Amino acid sequence: MPLLYVTDLAYPARGRRYCDEDIFLTSRLRTHFDLALCHPLDARALMPGFDAVVVRNSGPVLHYQEAYDAFRAAALAAGTRVYNPLTGRGDMAGKQYLLDLTEAGYPVIPTIDDPARLGLLPDVPSYAVKPKQGADSIGLTFTATPSAAPGEMLIQPRIDFAYEVSFYFVDDAFQYALYAPDPARRWELTPYEPSAADLAFARAFVDWNTLDHGIQRVDACRAPSGELLLVELEDLNPYLSLDLLPEAVQDRFVAALTESLHSFLAA
Repeated sequence: MPLLYVTDLAYPARGRRYCDEDIFLTSRLRTHFDLALCHPLDARALMPGFDAVVVRNSGPVLHYQEAYDAFRAAALAAGTRVYNPLTGRGDMAGKQYLLDLTEAGYPVIPTIDDPARLGLLPDVPSYAVKPKQGADSIGLTFTATPSAAPGEMLIQPRIDFAYEVSFYFVDDAFQYALYAPDPARRWELTPYEPSAADLAFARAFVDWNTLDHGIQRVDACRAPSGELLLVELEDLNPYLSLDLLPEAVQDRFVAALTESLHSFLAA
């Protein structure tokens, strides 16, 4: 079954090389699938010739939002299989999930989108304010007095966390975890051995997202109280930092992804 693999090999990610990761993944997947690569701006036009589209390291879609929206609409209208499936409730659908999870009482950094509701957040010296449709910290500011039109910006307490940690899943199966010991160096990652409680934390968000197939990255921070709080649920095109993993873990991830794609195509 031919797959169209969507990637932007020239995207200038900070502290990461998207192209290396996708060159590695496609070199391994090519032994199992007929595969062609394309830029995200070409995906809509090319997808009719393929059995499925795999969206990978293509950068924040806000850089080409109109083209992505057109691709998504065309894929849904034609019934084209897209991996990850377009039913994701995390970053794929915007940042509304941070508000929904806050309301539902999940362990997430408390989030509001109306300065008038600031009293619902912890009383802190500074707040993080970022666009509701943002990505990659674009437009992020810190202020003691958040102000914005209701529904326009996300507002969160600025947390003096110990470190950030990411949990990586294929379908509902945990694969590995990486963390940034220095909060100021987000992408200087090292392997992390999660506890049973850590995995239960991460799995709760994967279960909430209800994706039958796909790659998900659960980003969290270790709060001063010691608990993990969700920072982001990335289910559109999460960067995987595969180059930081031992070869055996890389092989295991590729095997899990291959099996997931076969299952996805057979469903």
